Amino acid sequence: MTNKTILATCYAVNPYKGSEDAMGWNFVYQIARFNKVFAVTRENNKTAIEKYMAQNPDSIYNNITFLYFDLPYWMRFWKKGGRGAMLYYFMWQRGIVNFVRKRNLNFDITHNVNFHNDWTPSFLWKLNKPMVWGPVGHHPQIPKQYLKPYSWKYLWKDRATWMVKNYFWNCSFSLNKTVKKAAHIWCMNSGVPSKLKLKGQSFSVLPSVATEDFAINARPENKNFNIISVGRFVPLKGFDLTLLSFIKFIHSLPIHERENCKLTLVGSGPEKELYKQIIYENDVESYVEIIEWIDRKDLMKIYEKSSIFLFPSHEGAGMVVAEALSFGLPVVCLDNEGPGQYINPNCGITIPKSSYENTVNELGDALIKQYSDNTFLRQLSFGARKHYEEKFTWNSRGEHLKNIYNQL
Repeated sequence: MTNKTILATCYAVNPYKGSEDAMGWNFVYQIARFNKVFAVTRENNKTAIEKYMAQNPDSIYNNITFLYFDLPYWMRFWKKGGRGAMLYYFMWQRGIVNFVRKRNLNFDITHNVNFHNDWTPSFLWKLNKPMVWGPVGHHPQIPKQYLKPYSWKYLWKDRATWMVKNYFWNCSFSLNKTVKKAAHIWCMNSGVPSKLKLKGQSFSVLPSVATEDFAINARPENKNFNIISVGRFVPLKGFDLTLLSFIKFIHSLPIHERENCKLTLVGSGPEKELYKQIIYENDVESYVEIIEWIDRKDLMKIYEKSSIFLFPSHEGAGMVVAEALSFGLPVVCLDNEGPGQYINPNCGITIPKSSYENTVNELGDALIKQYSDNTFLRQLSFGARKHYEEKFTWNSRGEHLKNIYNQL
């Protein structure tokens, strides 16, 4: 039985895609399990949404009304893909208030859902209803030592971005107003309440990432030791650490055992040539496979045949971690405010921040430990699947949303 109507703004919504787009779709769907929802998104998402709803009929859609809003062309002609996305998002958020007012919609709660971070303000509080903000993420600086293999421009760009964020945290009237006016803030990690100094406010800390359960069948017994890593080939994702720790691992094995081991990188991006160079210089071409972006269903088949998910990313989130856990893959990552906060000793291994060389060695040792101790690997695999079932299903996110709304 539905009891409230939620006005949800979701910049990115596409049920056919992963990451932010998948999250937008799934959050709207989860809101609609218990409440009615007006979901405001961009016009370029309309075709995919309508196609998916036609192909996958569901009675829950009766609770969803999609509204499509974009700023006029003269205010967005300069935006190209990811370029200018944050500025456009800021302007889009401001424009939504008038768009909603003109439609005289009846709703009880506003919710700024995705494209979330702790330095970009929302303006939904201007609609004078209780406002939920989030999940809101906090992305810490990439530690300087981990940018060592890359061009100096990445360090410059990361630090320049940090200065912009600091300006918003310390000086933005709009951000200050967003924090004060929010009836509840859903924080993706512990960095958010710390940075926004949330003490008296109502807030919760829970990862935003979740995934459907693709692992319907039990994973086949795998005689091979396959390691997988997924993401964009940019410094933030730490693929240099992935490669160098795998190289340490593969070189520790006797020659005859190496042929049963493989590292698969799924992704693309500007650093691909650097990674190919690392592979070539360390003579591991026959053990490393790079696959450009593939259909999500095909990616799930690769997860199914893998043994470990290696993900030394520096980001504050990571949808792919939830996907890996759903397949019972132990996760090896850095002990940080992103993936490191989701992983415990029952489902993976987290490596503390230290020098570059030390980090590579410890990541490599984590792979060696799981390869050489099959019982330990099986325990972590069982723990990974259990962790997914308890914490990373979309339905568990829906329950959390329901609890938030019911408290307002």
